[in-house]
Amino acid sequence: MDLPRCPWALSNSLQMTYHDREWGTPVHNDSQFFEFLVLEGAQAGLSWDTILRKRENYRVAFNGFSPSQVAGFTNLDVQRLLSEPGIVRNHLKIQSAINNARCVLRIQDEFGSFDSYLWRFTGGVPVRHAFSTAAQVPARTSQSDTMSKELHRRGFSFVGSTICYALMQAIGMVNDHLITCYRYHQISS
Repeated sequence: MDLPRCPWALSNSLQMTYHDREWGTPVHNDSQFFEFLVLEGAQAGLSWDTILRKRENYRVAFNGFSPSQVAGFTNLDVQRLLSEPGIVRNHLKIQSAINNARCVLRIQDEFGSFDSYLWRFTGGVPVRHAFSTAAQVPARTSQSDTMSKELHRRGFSFVGSTICYALMQAIGMVNDHLITCYRYHQISS
């Protein structure tokens, strides 16, 4: 018998694996935070499925999402990335990833880690919603609005409120699995 899952995870095995193993699970690793920040920004205007299919290529192209390495990327790296068929070859999104890596380093200097900085937006604990239908899940919240404004103020780009909320969902700052989904209770316990 199949486990009950969030409807979006049923479209293909890649989405199902991501749903079952990662989405909504609290993360406390700066490289993983940076990975999701880059991927959520790259996803703007595209499907998440497209990004998941390119994820391994992104990991190679962006040096395992090491903020310190990506922050050192030069114009030659930008040209390399623009010719990389395995990622989204959008100049603004690539520049944003490099810029955001530099912003992450500044936050690490100020707060000790990107982790401690980001989790402040939920008081250090995951927000546990109790939605029964996909239609109830918001695209943004007051917390993602605040995060977006703060990240923009600190120089980040491609961090609108919707992207910030998707980031919060991905890294487990919010549990938006439906209450009928088996992962809802696994993550909440």
